[in-house]
Amino acid sequence: MVMKESDSTKHKEKLEKLRSQAEQACSRLGRFRMPFAWTAIHLLNIVSSMGGLERSDSDSDTERKATWNERKKKGFERMSVGDDVCSFTTFRPATLTVTNFFKQEGDRLSDEDLYKFLADMRRPSSVLRRLRPVTAQLKIDISPAPESPHYCLSPELLHVKPYPDLRVRPTKDVLEFPARYVYTPHTRYRNLLYVYPQSLNFSSRQGSVRNIAVKVQFMAGEDPSQAMPVIFGKSSCPEFYKEAYTPIIYHNKSPEFYEEVKMKIPASLTDNHHLLFTFYHISCQPKQNTALETPVGYTWIPLMQHGRLRTGSFSLPVSVEKPPPSYSVLTPDVQLPGMKWVDNHKGVFNVEVTAASSVHTQDPHLDKFFTLVYVLEEYSFPFRLKDVIITEANVEAELKASMAALKGALLDTCVRFLHQLLSKLILLIVHPPVIAGQIVNLGRAAFEAMALLVNQIHKNLDGNQDQHGRNNLLASYIFYCFHLPSNEPTSPPGVGNTAYEMPIQYATLSRATGRPSSLNLSRSKSISNSNPDLATTPASPDEEVQRIIGNKGIDRSHSWVNSAYAPGGSRAVLRRNPNSSCELKQAFERCSNRMSAFLESSSFYSAPTRQTAKKLLHEELALQWVVSTSTVREAALHQAWFFFQLMVKSMSHHLFLSSRLDVPRRQRFPDRFVDDIAALVCAISADIASRYHKDVELVERLNSSLAFFLNDLLSLIDRGFVFNLIRSYYKQISNKLHTAQNPSALTALRIDFLRIVCSHEQYVTLNLPCSTLSPPASPSPSTSSTTSQSSAFSCQAQDQGVQSMFELSAPFRQQHFLSGLLLSELSLILEPDGEGLFFLHKKAISALHSLMCSHDADPRHIDSQVRSHIAQLYLPLIPVVMETLCQLHDFTDTSPPRARHVSTLADDGDPDNSSTISQSVAMAIAGSPLPHSKANPFALPTVAGRQGSTLSAECSRTLLVCFLWVLKNADAALLERYVSDLSVLQINRLLDLLHLCVSCFEYKGKKALERINSLTFKKSQDMKARLEEAILGTIGARQEMVRRCRERSPYGNQENVRWRKNVTHWRQNTDRVDKSKAEVEQESVVDGNLATEVSLIVLDTLEVIVKTVVVSELKESVLGGVLRVLLHSMAGNQSALFLQHCFATQRALVFKFPEMLFEEDTELCADLCLRLLRHCSSRVASVRSHASASLYLLMRQNFEIGNNFARVKMQVTMSLSSLVGMSQNFNEEHLRHSLKTILTYAEDDLELRDSPFPEQVQDLVFNLHMILTDTVKMKEHQQDPEMLIDLMYRIAKGYQNSPDLRLTWLQNMAGKHSERGNHAEAAHCLVHSAALVAEYLNMLEDCRYLPIGCVSFQSISSNVLEESAVSDDILSPEEEGICAGKYFSESGLVGLLEQAAASFNMAGMYEAINEVYKILLPIHEANRDFKKLATVHGKLQDAFNKVYNQSSGWERMFGTYFRVGFYGCRFGDLDEQEFVYKEPSITKLAEISHRLEEFYAERFGDDMVEIIKDSNPVDKNKLDPNKAYLQITYVEPFFDTYELKERITYFDKNYNLRTFMYCTPFTLDGRAHGELHEQYKRKTILTTSHAFPYIKTRINVIHKEEIILVPVEVAIEDMQKKTQELAFATHQDPADPKMLQMVLQGCVGTTVNQGPLEVAQVFLSDIPDDPKLFRHHNKLRLCFKDFTKRCEDALRKNKSLIGPDQKEYHRELERNYTKLKESLGPVINRKIPQLYRTLPQPSTPTQRNSLSRSSSRRVDC
Repeated sequence: MVMKESDSTKHKEKLEKLRSQAEQACSRLGRFRMPFAWTAIHLLNIVSSMGGLERSDSDSDTERKATWNERKKKGFERMSVGDDVCSFTTFRPATLTVTNFFKQEGDRLSDEDLYKFLADMRRPSSVLRRLRPVTAQLKIDISPAPESPHYCLSPELLHVKPYPDLRVRPTKDVLEFPARYVYTPHTRYRNLLYVYPQSLNFSSRQGSVRNIAVKVQFMAGEDPSQAMPVIFGKSSCPEFYKEAYTPIIYHNKSPEFYEEVKMKIPASLTDNHHLLFTFYHISCQPKQNTALETPVGYTWIPLMQHGRLRTGSFSLPVSVEKPPPSYSVLTPDVQLPGMKWVDNHKGVFNVEVTAASSVHTQDPHLDKFFTLVYVLEEYSFPFRLKDVIITEANVEAELKASMAALKGALLDTCVRFLHQLLSKLILLIVHPPVIAGQIVNLGRAAFEAMALLVNQIHKNLDGNQDQHGRNNLLASYIFYCFHLPSNEPTSPPGVGNTAYEMPIQYATLSRATGRPSSLNLSRSKSISNSNPDLATTPASPDEEVQRIIGNKGIDRSHSWVNSAYAPGGSRAVLRRNPNSSCELKQAFERCSNRMSAFLESSSFYSAPTRQTAKKLLHEELALQWVVSTSTVREAALHQAWFFFQLMVKSMSHHLFLSSRLDVPRRQRFPDRFVDDIAALVCAISADIASRYHKDVELVERLNSSLAFFLNDLLSLIDRGFVFNLIRSYYKQISNKLHTAQNPSALTALRIDFLRIVCSHEQYVTLNLPCSTLSPPASPSPSTSSTTSQSSAFSCQAQDQGVQSMFELSAPFRQQHFLSGLLLSELSLILEPDGEGLFFLHKKAISALHSLMCSHDADPRHIDSQVRSHIAQLYLPLIPVVMETLCQLHDFTDTSPPRARHVSTLADDGDPDNSSTISQSVAMAIAGSPLPHSKANPFALPTVAGRQGSTLSAECSRTLLVCFLWVLKNADAALLERYVSDLSVLQINRLLDLLHLCVSCFEYKGKKALERINSLTFKKSQDMKARLEEAILGTIGARQEMVRRCRERSPYGNQENVRWRKNVTHWRQNTDRVDKSKAEVEQESVVDGNLATEVSLIVLDTLEVIVKTVVVSELKESVLGGVLRVLLHSMAGNQSALFLQHCFATQRALVFKFPEMLFEEDTELCADLCLRLLRHCSSRVASVRSHASASLYLLMRQNFEIGNNFARVKMQVTMSLSSLVGMSQNFNEEHLRHSLKTILTYAEDDLELRDSPFPEQVQDLVFNLHMILTDTVKMKEHQQDPEMLIDLMYRIAKGYQNSPDLRLTWLQNMAGKHSERGNHAEAAHCLVHSAALVAEYLNMLEDCRYLPIGCVSFQSISSNVLEESAVSDDILSPEEEGICAGKYFSESGLVGLLEQAAASFNMAGMYEAINEVYKILLPIHEANRDFKKLATVHGKLQDAFNKVYNQSSGWERMFGTYFRVGFYGCRFGDLDEQEFVYKEPSITKLAEISHRLEEFYAERFGDDMVEIIKDSNPVDKNKLDPNKAYLQITYVEPFFDTYELKERITYFDKNYNLRTFMYCTPFTLDGRAHGELHEQYKRKTILTTSHAFPYIKTRINVIHKEEIILVPVEVAIEDMQKKTQELAFATHQDPADPKMLQMVLQGCVGTTVNQGPLEVAQVFLSDIPDDPKLFRHHNKLRLCFKDFTKRCEDALRKNKSLIGPDQKEYHRELERNYTKLKESLGPVINRKIPQLYRTLPQPSTPTQRNSLSRSSSRRVDC
């Protein structure tokens, strides 16, 4: 009924009546409901649209109205959740207003009907139009849930803490029913029941039954008062109800329901608990004598049946009458007599019951197991389990069967009850039940069930693993849930328990429950077959107890049946006797009691006590594992980590609870358990050795698990015994290593094992760092637990043979057991002839590095004395790294191969320099050495023909860090004594190693880090390692995938580092592509600190070396190397702190040993001067002051020796020149300050004031200031490369009288050219340098094999003659300090020539390499240096091959040339100058124009620079004097006819170029182009001052010549060009048909016939009037003859190349050619008769005719 508001006055009475009726209906029918309307909201559409909206304001909520039309068009394109994937990361809170609803039809309430509606919404159809709309409005707030919502209620409506304010509106956590299994154990109590009435069919029910409501009740009994208030209420209602009603479908006898009834059921259910459903007919209209609710049927569901909760779908019959008494224990399916049923007892009511319970498993296998355990715990015999009566006789068999059947349980159910399941299995192991007086040993069955269960969980939940491959559910159980069972089995019914006199503790303590006096143990006639230790039936209880306690040699032979561990078997038990080898012992030899199942009765009980079986979990696990076979053993191996950790936790709890932590380690555990551990480790080691190539992933996990187990045992058990276990493992792996197909995989496993064992927190103490190297009685004596925490560094290292402390000798490896193992592994893997693959290098080095990181970060090891003792454990690393020097990555950037490679190879024959690793490595690592006749257990089998592999940059860096750590912390006195025993070659090798350390850790700067941004070589090297592993078969694809999924270790090496969990546990890898600014800043600080630390360590080591060798005879051969390392460290980017110490060391070294600088090696003095000058220009004042002092003292020292410091003077001048030319960050002002300081030193030096020294210093400083003035000019032109090179060229020219300085500047220029990629120019700078050196070497000594001077280099370049020496009276090379540089020697000349050849090679000028080597070869031949001769000839062969393969020349582009003219006074000296620029190959005119215009525009201003577009002569009077003008023209090399005869190859035509040409078309009337008869051309020929390539990229034009071609000459050139193109295309090899056809088409095609034909008609149709043109006319005629012949040849060639599809095209070409030939015939055959008679000589012509060169020529110079 609809009423208008305006009509309210008319219907006032009607409204009042309706209101009163509504109130009456609500008061009467208020608790009943019926379906009214429905709608649907596509949440994914809402989330996606809200996430994608851009926020226009700061309001957090967005209101959106969703109309039906909008939803129909947009919202329901995709309704399925699976079709959309949306992200909640961008989702913002939104308020949704729904305004359209559909009236619910009573007969379409099922889920299937609603699903059909939703499907119809996805595609607009007529179905929805038939639905009746309902006008309403619903507002819904949708927002993403926070991680931890506040004021939260659990699904049980319990407050989740924190819940500070009860008045705040709560957030309800809805229990999820996942569509797929979610494998999560129950961690909280939950016992919920959900009831879903689905449908009812009362169509056959007689009577008025139309408005049906179903009342649901949870009944504890049959009385109506026993309905329990456990039904959750709706919102704004009481929390719990006793009953719930379903909605009513009006006038429907077969209604469908959609109600959910949620119940919180009691924890303990009995057979009387049931669900009661009562069906009512509801009278809508009040009638007399008619009740509101009329019961019309009853049915029920008993909840417990055979001890199990009943859930699932039920189709129940409905009783018309009230059920009879005791109905609750029966199901409605039972036909009770005298009861009336609807529809003849058929199922008419469908209901579904679902439970979410942590009490009821709802799995028959688990239910049976838990029930049987409960029966045993309660001792409630007999017990009915379904159809079986459980008695004392069959309970053992049933329990074992139930344990075996656990593998059939659903996995998700097993996981949900995992904690309880494992705890009960452990309880059965620890407390075997006593049944009928017999102890039932269920250990084996429980172990088998546990192993299979754990393995099943791991296999099926493969993705739920941590970085170590451990299942997270199992790991969390051990860590959080596992504890030794403390609850004792209860006494049988009727027996009173004695109260305990002591607090309840874990069951591992020696106590037992009270034993009843009435229990007759002898009444059992059979013995439990699971405990065969009971050999016979005891006669009395006392006799049995005495036998149990007193028996010392019980027969355990049953445990060895079919086992490899039987006495004498292949895997028999290892005895724990540190003085004996790992021998197998017989079981009957054991002297300990093996009855760990029984414990003595406690004396704390006054009454006789009941015997209780008690075992220790770790002992039983070890025993059962050892004796297990087949599938159980395999399952245990797969999950070895689980059982190992279980044992370790059990052992530690046992020690703590039994107060045995203070007991000596050897007495903590019984020998039988120790034997079992030994047998277990021995067996698993054998498995690893035998299965490593079959089950790679299993063996890797097993290896790691075993290592972690032994690591844990070091904290619990006798350490000598654990070392024996490690030795046993090593022995088994080593025995397998020599016969293994893939030894690298086994070696990798051994390294992983060792790394994990060495990660023990007491690792340092375990290695006995303070003990002498006398062989101990055992491999490494156990340190007692009472002293293990005491200081390990209380004793001083005794005086002993120092050399033995630096060797991996047998005493060292016995004393320092673990570190000896680690270093032995490292040394063998790093052996050059061993198969040290990349990933093995990385594993071994990172293991050592990780250990040292832990030492360095350990607060216990802060004291320097402590660290020196720790460093003693790693002293053999120093010789190991020295031996590896040739394999380390070369971190020096562009330096030539270091001399260390030579020294490494040279000392092979030196007996004093042999490997410090003795052959004792072949012995066993611990215990008595193996016989020498046996194979080396650590040797890595080599592959035939394999060369020593080179370490990667990452591995080399890490190894050097370890090496430096040992040097830093080792005792200085020990190092001195060690160095004193080294030979010269070994000391030099050590110096090379220190040199490499400085290069490796040099500070690169923050910009370099930002540029790299973590994309270092590490990832590519990791990839290389993975690839290597895959190729070698040590890793499978699946394992690779698993490994990639796991987290990386924080130290970057993906290893199971475990010593500091707070550092290494659950941390993501920090290597990622982008780093924040703060991270880059932090990384740069760390890099800077590391560089300083490394340099200081190197400096300290150098001091040790100098202190050692100064008293020996090795001084001369070592000190130079020391100074080289020192200079190298000064050359890098160093901190001010280090430089202060470095300068002090350098000054002391120079003061003590001046002869090595001033009498011997000139190179050292030059390098020192360069380093000091560089630091004199430092921005740091303290560095400048130290460098100035060092430089002044160097001068003073040189002066004091010879009353002259010419050598230092020359070297300083050269160094400054070099510094000015090469350094980018050179600061002139700071250097001037430093020079002033040096001058002040000289003036204030009282000792030398009266000597010529101050004046000489003043002269030197003046010269240096002059060089700095040139530097200022160079800085002005820093951005103009051509001007900069010109200036450097001018400076070098100025030093023509100083060969050392000229050489320096030539090398500076070579460096600049190399930076810009101008390799040809760099090569010529080096050739000029070599020529200069050769000139002065020829003056110094006359060697026939040396070049005689610059003339010898003329074949390389004609420019080189400018290096000719000036006359002898001006300069004499014998003068002190002149030609004293390192390059003015034979080796220097060779070095310059080799560098020049390398630069020519990079420039692609392979022909020039030959000319260079022509000079070099005689030198090598004279020196009989056949190795270098072989190298040179090899390089020549490569060069000639490249020339041969690139004969056409197009593969090599040598350069492009441009004429650049400068006009305008703004250019200064460049005004009206013309240059030829050499640009990189394929440079276009636009590119150089843009570059020069942009450069000069930036310099002079945008409006001040103009480019002259044409190439015509420039009239300066027409230019704006205030502007700068550039004229840029492309030019080509030009050769006269006679030159072309010699310049045959492409290289010849692009080398030694001095003349260039460019052409300019013009007409006489001023236009550039015109008709054929009026088209002229101007050829301009430029000559440069030097030939290209030169030491500059631009050369002045010194000569200019112009040639003007008349029109007929232009036509001749065009026709010659076309003819050449035809000839090239015809004779091309291999033939190119497309190119040939394209050229032919251009010559004879119909569209272009006017080209050649028009030329002929214009110039050949008439004989010219001017006799001067007769010869041109004739020449053009001959060109056309040649042209037609070439066309004919081309057509013939094309005919041989085409296929059938192109024949018609070819015929068309032939027709066109025929037409062209016919047209050209008359003009070609017409001859000029005048040419055949003698012409009169012309009278003094003003222009020469073009027969000599051109028709008209104008020359400008």
